[in-house]
Amino acid sequence: MTTPVVSIAYHSGNGHTAVVAEAVRTGALEAGAEVHLIKVDGITEEQWALLDASDAIVFGSPTHMGTASGAFHVFAEASSKRWYGQDWQDKIAAGFTNSGSKSGDKLHTLQYFQILAGQHGMNWVNLGLHPGWNSSAGSENDLNRLGVFAGAAAQTNVDEGPGSVHKADIATAEHLGRRVAETTRVFLRGRVAVAV
Repeated sequence: MTTPVVSIAYHSGNGHTAVVAEAVRTGALEAGAEVHLIKVDGITEEQWALLDASDAIVFGSPTHMGTASGAFHVFAEASSKRWYGQDWQDKIAAGFTNSGSKSGDKLHTLQYFQILAGQHGMNWVNLGLHPGWNSSAGSENDLNRLGVFAGAAAQTNVDEGPGSVHKADIATAEHLGRRVAETTRVFLRGRVAVAV
């Protein structure tokens, strides 16, 4: 049995995105992965080495001013040391974000993560869900209630604390964690099969 190693590299300014990161972790653990949470605004050399040794990296950040947070951008720029040697080539990648608005330009943040992953030669895993809450039979409790395809998106009210992350957004992030772990397992088994 191949146990995928999934690391979640994220920044959370006010704690909302940390709740989403925990949900991604829960989903990946449920799917049998070894999972590590890495806060990028205090990343250590040991944590960089952990990212290098991971099979999958899930990027996460709040959406600030239409893109990932400044702290995440600092991490992304620092990852250029890995880019030179293509150290993350063929790892699995995915992403999640949170903002106060229903849209809040979260898609741009996820596309930023996709481009970062592409520059590193990584393989992007999307959410793999149809949009929820887009018909008269739907509700705000549907998975993917915000209708994002590229990754997991969450919305939290700006005047409420981290405990206010919507339960459907938490469930959607758990789904992403499971999907990343399962996709990574298939990818690793395929790599072994090709080597034989």
